Amino acid sequence: MKGFNPKWTDLPDYILGITKEIWEDRNVHTLHHYYTKDMAKRSPHGVVIGNVAVINETLQSLALYPDTNAYGEDVIWSGNETDGFLSSHRLTSTFTHTVAGPFGPPTGKLIKQRVIADCACLNDQIYDEWLLHDTAQCLRQLGIEPKAFAAAEIEREGGPEKCHKPFTPATDAPAKYKGRGNDHPAGKRYADILQQIMAADIAVIPRAYDRACHLELPGGVVGHGWVAADRFWLNLRSAFPNAKFEIHHQIGRDDPGFSPRAALRWSLTGKHESWGAFGAPTGADVHVMAFSHAEFGPWGLRREWLFVDEVAIWKQILLKTG
Repeated sequence: MKGFNPKWTDLPDYILGITKEIWEDRNVHTLHHYYTKDMAKRSPHGVVIGNVAVINETLQSLALYPDTNAYGEDVIWSGNETDGFLSSHRLTSTFTHTVAGPFGPPTGKLIKQRVIADCACLNDQIYDEWLLHDTAQCLRQLGIEPKAFAAAEIEREGGPEKCHKPFTPATDAPAKYKGRGNDHPAGKRYADILQQIMAADIAVIPRAYDRACHLELPGGVVGHGWVAADRFWLNLRSAFPNAKFEIHHQIGRDDPGFSPRAALRWSLTGKHESWGAFGAPTGADVHVMAFSHAEFGPWGLRREWLFVDEVAIWKQILLKTG
């Protein structure tokens, strides 16, 4: 690839390779090269600016979870060598809970966590990033509920006035990456499905999903079939019924050895004003950062991975309710 180290054969090789270099091979210092000095990394918990800040975060994470493995499952990408690329990297991270930290005293349990990272890349460097760890998945393996963890986190960080505030559009850093993805049919197909669901056409699920669909849902939940899809989408949308739904990035791809697949980065922004996935309505202003991947088969959408951070959502609700 033009502008990249010749050891990388293509963009997925680059993304998978540098992830292993940094997290498993302990070459954390390479972030001085792979991330630009002024890059912005956004997650549901806020914005971090600069490769030095990312290095510091990575060192802390490795200190808490020293046997971390990052298993890349897929890289769905768009762009080119001249204008740059956007990679949507889905992975499963594993670690043993052996060190005391935010998750409490060590339990010795092997923890699995889903992660997705959208990275804008040019000339062998990442200059913009959107990242989400499924923290609720870790917590439930340790017997901790996300709402209780969010409440404890607020207190640990100094209370409602001093705690770190979750990410919202108002706190975002200006993005250098201006792309919106591509116009591949798989991306359009998936975007159409989500737009219909968010417009309350829940009947699109049996029309568009394979009856035997496999769903990887927030919090480590695994579901199968139309009923599981119906339950998840209804519970999420009903909690924020008038929230603005927006697709920020859309990719579709056909690659050898893969089914047609799509990656979307999207959000819901509005009030928690009805019963649903987050309990009794509170009127809290909430921003839901979300990512999803999908694979299509002969009978419709057959595999879906959905990422939202329940802890960040609960934190926004609790900061409203006290």
